[in-house]
Amino acid sequence: MQTLDAVRRVRLPRLHAGQALIKEQRLRFNVLQCGRRFGKTTFGSVLIAEAALAGFPAAWFAPTYKLLSEVWAWFCERLESVIAIKDSQIKQLRLITGGIIDFWSLDTPNAGRGRKYKRIAIDEAGIVRDLEDHWNASIRPTLTDLKGDAWFLGTPKGRNFFHTLWARGQAHANRWASWRVGTIHNPTIDPAEIEDAKRDLPQAVFDQEYGGIPADDGGNPFGIEAVNRCMGPLSTRDPVAFGVDLAKSVDWTWVIGIDNEGCICVSERWQSDWDNTTDRLAFVLRKAPSLMDSTGVGDPIVERIQRRVSNCEGLKFTSQSKQMLMEGLAVAIQRGEIKGIPENLAEELKAFLYEYTKTGVRYEAPPGMHDDGVCALALAVQRFRTRPTGIQSTSGIMIGVANGGFR
Repeated sequence: MQTLDAVRRVRLPRLHAGQALIKEQRLRFNVLQCGRRFGKTTFGSVLIAEAALAGFPAAWFAPTYKLLSEVWAWFCERLESVIAIKDSQIKQLRLITGGIIDFWSLDTPNAGRGRKYKRIAIDEAGIVRDLEDHWNASIRPTLTDLKGDAWFLGTPKGRNFFHTLWARGQAHANRWASWRVGTIHNPTIDPAEIEDAKRDLPQAVFDQEYGGIPADDGGNPFGIEAVNRCMGPLSTRDPVAFGVDLAKSVDWTWVIGIDNEGCICVSERWQSDWDNTTDRLAFVLRKAPSLMDSTGVGDPIVERIQRRVSNCEGLKFTSQSKQMLMEGLAVAIQRGEIKGIPENLAEELKAFLYEYTKTGVRYEAPPGMHDDGVCALALAVQRFRTRPTGIQSTSGIMIGVANGGFR
């Protein structure tokens, strides 16, 4: 009786209407693609907790150990009154009901191998590396003994295996079900915040992160087709704004110049010592205002350039400032406001990635690749937008409107 009373005292979060409908419609294998802040982690946690409280073994899988830690803390707090054994070393909870919850990180091989579960949940399934291999080789066999069910939860990240499973659910193939729901379906989120995000973000990024609609380009913030449309020969007109990304160790110094029509007219990159780089930059940047990465080693270089060239400004890269620059560049590319992108710069743009984290959005080149050209172009676009000239070009582009866009 004491056990039953303890179980009754456990208070799990109440599911909102969208979550409750999905639970009602579930089959054995379930795939939920959703916008950010829909509540999929809370939803999955409730399902796993219910299985364990009923006396069954269950498991929670996450892409990395870091993402696992917060969920582990949630279960420890919510189920405190019914935990018989808590093993923080192997991340396992044993409940007084006989239920077990294992917590696995999928950045190591063979997670879950050799266990048997009544229910499993894979959180952030859209960013699990080698999800197909994990599912087929390790996780799916854990459901055989108890004929357990599975939940794949996450915001999509392109059309990867997570999306393949979602499509399988749409066909209701072999007891698969799937849903796609947006952030707007969480009644606790202010719709005005979602509208703000829609205005600020490129359409493809908004659709994926808030609508749960996977982008064809996965984690690329610019859009492959949008970059292709902006490619072309360099302009022969004079530059009105420059962006400069300074070399870091094995990287390149890259200078991008934009003319008064929004076309790239200068694209130069080189590797050299700082004396030669300073002389070359002072010569090139004398023609127009510039914005230069002053992070780390760049700070003294910017000061040296500023003693020789007027209208040169420095910008230190932080996660916030880089996010602002990259989102501005993405909007400009997707609206076709940038032209004349050369092939080598286009390749960098197409390879560039973004990833949502707890502290914001991280933008970076893939491992082994560079982002010098991407950063230089983003800086050039920002300098172009903030030129205090107010001169309108023949194409209707207003140069120097400090409160937004090219137009």
